Amino acid sequence: MYRLSPNIELLFSEAGPDLADRVRAAAAAGFDAVEMWQTSTRDVPAIAAALRETGVSMTGILAEPRTNFAMPWETMDAFFAGLDKGVEAARTLGCPRIVLGSGSGFGGAKRTANHERLAEIFTQAAERVAGSGITLVLEPVNTRVDHPGALLDHTADAVEVVRMVGSDDLRLLFDLYHSVAQGEDATLALKGAADVIAYVQIADAPGRGEPGTGDIDWAARLGELRAVGYDGPIGLEYVPTTETVASVQHIRSLAASA
Repeated sequence: MYRLSPNIELLFSEAGPDLADRVRAAAAAGFDAVEMWQTSTRDVPAIAAALRETGVSMTGILAEPRTNFAMPWETMDAFFAGLDKGVEAARTLGCPRIVLGSGSGFGGAKRTANHERLAEIFTQAAERVAGSGITLVLEPVNTRVDHPGALLDHTADAVEVVRMVGSDDLRLLFDLYHSVAQGEDATLALKGAADVIAYVQIADAPGRGEPGTGDIDWAARLGELRAVGYDGPIGLEYVPTTETVASVQHIRSLAASA
């Protein structure tokens, strides 16, 4: 049985804008894990209190500021300062993962050089979190629909950067929605990344709605996750087309037997 982790930025909006209340709503719906995005503009202590109150775990947050590496002469000071604050927030929330993005790359540089520069930056990032109990997970995102201009838009590219860094403190976030939306063969992409995956997120495609609203064969995809050895949590990062509890019914039933 897979542990499902609803994204409380998108789900349980029926509980109102307060993420602490959404944690409670997730718990009331029977979930024991949630994920979220930014922490810098949120009441982290209040969310942490709701997590303790309900026994719910936080499985992932984002690094801030979102990495937007665009010019070779820009320093990474803001990124590293934000990462340090993210580690503090993650510790407060008891969260074991911080999600990294690639940004748009360095203008004028070839793809190989961009990957090498990212590896240098993320090597430093991995060194900063070493010993903290927090793993950085690098997320490739699709450029066809949602993130035009993103540098790492294929799973294999992000896997290459992760392997260049060569640290257990930097692993991969495999987002099935982004893989499918980018036009990848998600089965092959997953197999090629299996040894470095430390987190998984899902939404259906096309549309980024809840599982069951698009074309993804969920029974097959969950079976493939199990076959490559992934047994960690699965983040539900979708835009619901109906109220939250109804939107999770299909994937919940499948995850219970996967």
